[in-house]
Amino acid sequence: MKTFLKGIALGAALLSAQPAFSADRELLNTSYDIARELFAAYNVEFQKHWKEKTGETVEIKQSHAGSSKQAQAIIQGLKADVATFNQVTDIDILHTRGRLIPENWAERLPNNSSPYYSTMAFLVRKGNPKNIENWDDLIREDVSLVMPNPKTSGNGRYTYLAALGFAQEQFGDDQDKIDDFLASLLGQVRVFDSGGRGATTTFVERGIGDALLTFESEVLNIADRLEGEYEVVTPKVSFLAEFPVTWIDDYTKQNGTEALAKEYLSHLYSEDSQRLLASFNYRVQNETVLKENADRFRDLKLKSIDEIAGGWEKAMKAHFASGGKLDQLQRRR
Repeated sequence: MKTFLKGIALGAALLSAQPAFSADRELLNTSYDIARELFAAYNVEFQKHWKEKTGETVEIKQSHAGSSKQAQAIIQGLKADVATFNQVTDIDILHTRGRLIPENWAERLPNNSSPYYSTMAFLVRKGNPKNIENWDDLIREDVSLVMPNPKTSGNGRYTYLAALGFAQEQFGDDQDKIDDFLASLLGQVRVFDSGGRGATTTFVERGIGDALLTFESEVLNIADRLEGEYEVVTPKVSFLAEFPVTWIDDYTKQNGTEALAKEYLSHLYSEDSQRLLASFNYRVQNETVLKENADRFRDLKLKSIDEIAGGWEKAMKAHFASGGKLDQLQRRR
């Protein structure tokens, strides 16, 4: 178990290793921090696809961190060709603050430019010793949690919003009970890591906490790799976590990579790529691949950001801005 993350990091490095000769083209993909292995595998497949289509070799470089940090880096001058993020707002600011992409970026690819999606789930230790089955089990005094920080991580914001969606289902319009529930849940978090992979490290390698709260794809991947050591709990009500992508118009023009960047993202919608995404435990839209994986993903009630918070703009202002609901609830811890 202690070498788990080192092992998958080595696997990602091997998958993304480039030939010794100089490639014809180069592309930089900036992505969220737990997508390392996914894109290392996808890059190999895309290199083959691009070679067959154009005859050119391409070197694909990866940059991984919390998606909010990645967005800031791009705005500050990281000349990325594409962004493959885990939150819509982190791409939106590439337009609103950076003026690097058009306002209608989400309309340029299918499914609001989200080729795959996920939801939030819990990873618990072998035998589920604390009998954790749903969101309300997480607020018991004997349960300690690990999750990414909603202030720095899209993953963490999704977890917070998923818990909010559950509380709304349970308590209706009773805002006091909703706030009490969220405050209690935040009070049980022993470690708020800056990103999703940091939270996984804390839970798996450091052995802290009774439950890791993160993406379903992450917990399923861990459970698959460390079979028998952990169990996955997927609550019946959770959040629809879209994974938006875009090419960075200003930078692709500067880099001369417009066609390459567009193809890199468009190819994610191909059946083979959708099958690869599903193999990394992401949910996809392709009907054929959906049928192939019908037994893998639990049928859930996935609530959208509009249902839970009236859209991302309202959510960011009401919950995650300085002095917002998250800050207020955390002061009650």
